[in-house]
Amino acid sequence: MRRQNFFALSFLILATALSGFARVQTGFLDRTVNVSGSSYRYQVYVPADFSSKKSWPVVLFLHGAGERGSDGLLQTDVGIAHAIRLHSSKVPFVVVMPQCGEGKIWGEPDMQAQAMAALEASIKEFHGDRNHIYLTGLSMGGFGTWELAARNPGRFAALVPICSGIRPLKDWPQLGVTLVNDPQITDPYAEVARRIAGTPVWIFHGDADQAVPVAESRHMAEVLKAANANFKYTEYPGVDHNSWDRAYAEPDLVPWLLGQSLKH
Repeated sequence: MRRQNFFALSFLILATALSGFARVQTGFLDRTVNVSGSSYRYQVYVPADFSSKKSWPVVLFLHGAGERGSDGLLQTDVGIAHAIRLHSSKVPFVVVMPQCGEGKIWGEPDMQAQAMAALEASIKEFHGDRNHIYLTGLSMGGFGTWELAARNPGRFAALVPICSGIRPLKDWPQLGVTLVNDPQITDPYAEVARRIAGTPVWIFHGDADQAVPVAESRHMAEVLKAANANFKYTEYPGVDHNSWDRAYAEPDLVPWLLGQSLKH
């Protein structure tokens, strides 16, 4: 009888241990993706209540110029990652955070490719819901948001560009959305609006921004309005370049995102 109890107890301990190993890790996780022979580090945030028994909405986040590099970590110190650390229970998404290479911009083909590859890998690994994939970015990543959305029409259920623009900055002429370099496109704002037609957008900008002129977002909002697009525009009075902390803390942002879907 004692021997049977011993085996029963051993089996219970083994089953418990195996179930622990099977449990999916949550929080900020290190990942790597290989594209065209190059390896790129990125991070994925997985909610604490993650379960593989359901599909999850996914956010692709593009950081700004200050977080470029190859360590796969700097991009988790700003923007949506900061918002997650403050209020993780209010971010019910799998969040994919690729890192743009040093000296690169998100508009370059290899950077676009690695961001989209990281997104695809995360969708597959963490049961991403393809009808609820969202794209957001700040500053350089805001330019990248317009870029990736225009290059991948119909891919995202909603866009959230923050302190962003379309045309190159005076002090950074290589930054703008690459469509501006196409001689056949006379109005890149209208072209972006045409390509993302039907995709809901919520634009954020501070009116005192000294890095990216607020006129960029105002102009894009005007073009979207003229195109009868589904968009929201929020401008923060007296706020300089860092409008992202307030944007990602907006109480209506998460409900608004979850209300957008590719499946109508």
